[in-house]
Amino acid sequence: MRGMPAPISGSSLPRILSGMQPTSDSLHIGNYLGALVNWVKLQDEAFETFYFVANLHALTVPTDPQVLRHRTRVTAAQFIAGGVDPARSSLFLQSDVAEHPELAWVCNCLTSYGQANRMTQFKDKVAKGQDPNVGLFTYPMLMAADILLYDAAYVPVGEDQRQHLEITRDIAERFNSRFGEGGLVVPEPYILKGSAKIMDLTEPTGKMSGTTSPDKGLLLLSDEDSRLRKKIMAAVTDTETEIRYAPDDKPGVSNLLVIHSVLSGTGLEQLERSYAGHGYGDLKKDVVELVVGTVAPFRRRMAELLADPA
Repeated sequence: MRGMPAPISGSSLPRILSGMQPTSDSLHIGNYLGALVNWVKLQDEAFETFYFVANLHALTVPTDPQVLRHRTRVTAAQFIAGGVDPARSSLFLQSDVAEHPELAWVCNCLTSYGQANRMTQFKDKVAKGQDPNVGLFTYPMLMAADILLYDAAYVPVGEDQRQHLEITRDIAERFNSRFGEGGLVVPEPYILKGSAKIMDLTEPTGKMSGTTSPDKGLLLLSDEDSRLRKKIMAAVTDTETEIRYAPDDKPGVSNLLVIHSVLSGTGLEQLERSYAGHGYGDLKKDVVELVVGTVAPFRRRMAELLADPA
């Protein structure tokens, strides 16, 4: 097929596929801890891994073409800086493979309006004020094509992506029923154990998002140390003083504890005990050191890659 990324030579392993959108000038710590760290681990497990920059999906929001090209390149560099190895994983740009939108059209024709209209992410984005285009509405069908095109047996998913995988499975079964069994692999969810869900620093009841979070709510992998420190020290907490993990009652403090726990490898209960009698400032200072220690070497490697256009 035209432009199709080559599989790892001779591999008979089950395929796993995932991608990220280049919707901002940098990935953020939530992308890193929630997905990229796990992608690197999956390279070492019994899978043939396919990872891509989902730049066609990024067209669902108005973006200057030059900005999108720059962000696409930055995202690819950050995949590699984060540990994705092109020698062990098929790494590619969605827009380089014409079969993505081709199969998406078939997926559109196999999906009822009612089913597409029930997709909660579309409704959520509209409710948050996004002016929707038709691309946003048909986004799940392009996502289905992304997965089905590569005979992916598994797709890493969090709770917010389960509905999209279910519609992908429905489309695959519909396709096979209409055009013949064995045409498309029906993918299974691959639940990422211990995957971290990092929340917005300014609105900790919502997920950190390169699309919807304000800059103050994002810890970008391109942020300088001083900027990371400023954002963390200004992170929303609450009027209490006790440091404990309680996402419903103390979402801001809980988010900081999760970031600390993932980066330090310390359990949440142990962190609660260690911070007994301490204030939020102490927790924030420690999170600053952990985040800076993680992002600084990543940022240096990203700069090296971007300095070499090839």
